[in-house]
Parts: sequence; structure tokens; C-alpha cells
Amino acid sequence: MSLAVILTLVFFGCLALIFLITRMGTSTLRAGTRQMASEIESSLADAFVFVNRQKAAAWSVVAMIGLPVAVFLLTRSLPIALASIALAMAVPRRYLVRMRQKRIETLETQLPDALLMMSGALRAGASFPCALEAVVQETAAPIAQEFDLLMREIRLGIDLDIAMRNVEKRIPIPDFLMMTAAVTIAREVGGNLAESLESVARTLREKLQMEGKIRALTSQGRMQGIVMTCLPLVLMLVLRRMEPEAMAPLFKEPVGWATLAVIGVMELLGYVFIKKITHIDV
Repeated sequence: MSLAVILTLVFFGCLALIFLITRMGTSTLRAGTRQMASEIESSLADAFVFVNRQKAAAWSVVAMIGLPVAVFLLTRSLPIALASIALAMAVPRRYLVRMRQKRIETLETQLPDALLMMSGALRAGASFPCALEAVVQETAAPIAQEFDLLMREIRLGIDLDIAMRNVEKRIPIPDFLMMTAAVTIAREVGGNLAESLESVARTLREKLQMEGKIRALTSQGRMQGIVMTCLPLVLMLVLRRMEPEAMAPLFKEPVGWATLAVIGVMELLGYVFIKKITHIDV
């Protein structure tokens, strides 16, 4: 077999290998993007925020591409830009976690007032579904959305225990478990449901006041964590602008890349430790 034939076979073999790798990478990227978009869509739907799956996928791709490009334009360092890809992949999920956490915090704040309103309606002689309807009409989202969905499930004939467990799945907070326990006990054993809901509302309100005091006392520690985390990074950028020649080995030498990696790990560990110290669960 001549050398030209061998080179031709090697060339076409390389083309076929590149095509297969590209095809596999494209299909993997599409599958990952589709899975991420599906998770984003379902998570937002649980929070009563409805978006198109294609838009969610587009936002994810823009975040995963835009952040490394922006980092490369700012630092002019390819390793740092590649290292930021992991952060870019975590941005959409982190944004979803923040949205759900904010919604849960709003629910925790609204729940005592809603329970007091239900207790007042029950004392006035209204039934439990009528009390739920009063809460839906008089309160704002997101508590009104959750109670409206609960009321619709009851009207469709779903058992109250099952409907309450469905709300527990959508609202994974201990505060709502106290309300569920009060309703279940009053239904199975008997008793004054209005007084039980009022007692739960009073307990939750005292808990919120205690959490507010703790957040106020730990606010300085949280701010110190943010400042101490951002200060070395800002100082690094300032020195790079003032002394580009002296800072060049940090961004262009392998030893500098290793130093940046150690700095990044230590910064992350320090922020996590400070966050753990200032986070006090009531």
C-alpha cells in the first residue's frame, strides 16, 4: 500500500473521529441543556413563575458563555476564564435556589397573619374552606397562591390530609408543619381549631422576632465576611492596573496560576466558615 493511500486513510479517519467527537459533544450539550432547562422550568413552576423552556435554556447558555468571556476580557488570562466556567454553570442553579429561598422567607413572614385571619373567620362561624377563601382574598402572594391551590384541591374532592401534605411538599418549612399538625389534631381528636391556629400564629410570630434579632446581631459578621472575601480580589485588580509588569507572572506563569488557585480555595473556605459561624438556626 502506497504512502499516499495511507495518508489519505489517516486523514479521513481523523475527520471521522473529529465528526464523532463533535457529534457526541453536541448531543451531550443538548441533553445537558435540556435537562437543566427542564429543572429550571419545574423549579420556577413550583414557585408560581412560569417561563418557556427554550428561554430558560437560552438564559443558561448565555450565563455559561457570557461569564467566561467577560472574565477573559477583564483579566486577559485564559486559565482564569476557563476556571470561571464552573462558576458560570452554577449561576442558574444558584439563582433558582435564591428565588425559592426568597419565596419561602416571604411565606414564613405571611403565615402568622394568615393563621390569625383564619382563626378570626373560624371564630365568626365560618367553615375551614370559607376561612381559606377569606385568606386568599385578603392576603397577597405567595401565601394567597398556596392557599388558593389548597382550596381548589379541597373543592375537587381531594381529602384534606392529602391536600395538606401536597402543600407541605411545595412549602418545605417547619412552620407550615405546625399548622398541618394543628389542623390534623383538631380534625381527628377534636377541639377548638381557632384557638389552635391562634396559638400556632403566636408561636411563629415570636420565632420570627427572635430570628430578626439574631439577624441584626450577626449582620456585622456577615458584612465582614463579604468585605474580607472581596478585599483581596479588589486589591489584586488594583495592583494589576497600577503595576502590570510586577503582577504579570501571577496571571501568565504556571506558578502564578497555582497561587491563584490556592487563593481561590482559601477565599471560598473563609467565606463558607464565616457564613457558618454567623448562621444561627432557631
